[in-house]
Amino acid sequence: MQSTSPLSDSSTVAQLKNDTFLRALLRQPTPYTPVWLMRQAGRYLPEYRAVRKNAGSFLGLAKNPALAAEVTVQPTERYPVDAAIVFSDILTVPDAMGLGLHFVEGEGPKFERPLRDEAEIFSLRPPSEGSLDYVFEAVRQSRRALQGRIPLIGFSGSPWTLACYMVQGAGSKDYHVVKQMLYSRPDLIHHILQVNTLAIIDYLNAQIDAGVQAVMLFDSWGGILSGKAFEVFSLSYMQRVINGLTKTRNGQRIPSIVFTKGGGQWVEQIADLGSDAVGLDWTASLGDARGKVGHKVALQGNLDPAVLLATPDKVIREARRVLDDFGLPEDGVGHVFNLGHGISQFTPPENVLAMVTAVHEYSAMQRKQTKSKTDEEGAKNEQLT
Repeated sequence: MQSTSPLSDSSTVAQLKNDTFLRALLRQPTPYTPVWLMRQAGRYLPEYRAVRKNAGSFLGLAKNPALAAEVTVQPTERYPVDAAIVFSDILTVPDAMGLGLHFVEGEGPKFERPLRDEAEIFSLRPPSEGSLDYVFEAVRQSRRALQGRIPLIGFSGSPWTLACYMVQGAGSKDYHVVKQMLYSRPDLIHHILQVNTLAIIDYLNAQIDAGVQAVMLFDSWGGILSGKAFEVFSLSYMQRVINGLTKTRNGQRIPSIVFTKGGGQWVEQIADLGSDAVGLDWTASLGDARGKVGHKVALQGNLDPAVLLATPDKVIREARRVLDDFGLPEDGVGHVFNLGHGISQFTPPENVLAMVTAVHEYSAMQRKQTKSKTDEEGAKNEQLT
């Protein structure tokens, strides 16, 4: 599945100007807390809706590298966010496996050929070479369009999350079909997960080859599992993905983020996977998570997306509350501000600006207070000696 087009040489890719996001993931000092949003390019933006209308459909947009790059960059021109995420979908991988992805208005993604038959499951193979080149080309075009202003994030669904859609055939509240198979025929689920794992490793590494500067694994449905089932069917396969990722490219570290929706109770186990950061949804406490993982990983999150439907003043207060929950920054501890899940299509765009501005200003003030306190303590110690 490796991309057939080479990465643009250094003369066409500008030097990165703002590396705050990458530094936070690597738990290095930053002047403020960086921020970006899951589903950053989306229906809440009028400019996105215009491009999608011209594309004719969601898949028409996602599979057109020039248009995908255009909407990837749109929110970065409107807001001073610290990272962009390539516009795509987690279901591009099973679509390339031949399951027939399509989107139904008002109902979301569906597969024409969900995996239910034993013979079909055991004949499942990773995507063929070249079948996902449109994603890698979107990465290259997005990098050029960003002109080195901020880093670009690549992503994939986790093996378990992709399996949920592949077996269920569509989104679901309880994913009863895939869970029934999990308990009655775990061998079938394990085969799907093994194929997905190999495909995801190749897919993310190909995105890295194309130019993304960090990668994120979306375990959107890990939280529907019991504790033991999560370890066996989600966590263990994410471990294989993390182990298989390219860690450096052209001498630069490529940080990784793992996000399990509903996975706050497993933050310590997720932190042990070896990724650089763990994402948390809005049901978890950043402060509690920080106390559990210490200096092991950075944390990402975790404002409730519904907050952005309120007034700008409320958005600002809640953004500050999230920063206070994480606590004052210190060496070796990283925080990337984000939502606890994807932004709602009903979000007023001006509320996003209020949030981003509040995060930058308040977190910079936190650091100044920390420095002043440290300086005062240092001066007192000098006087005592």
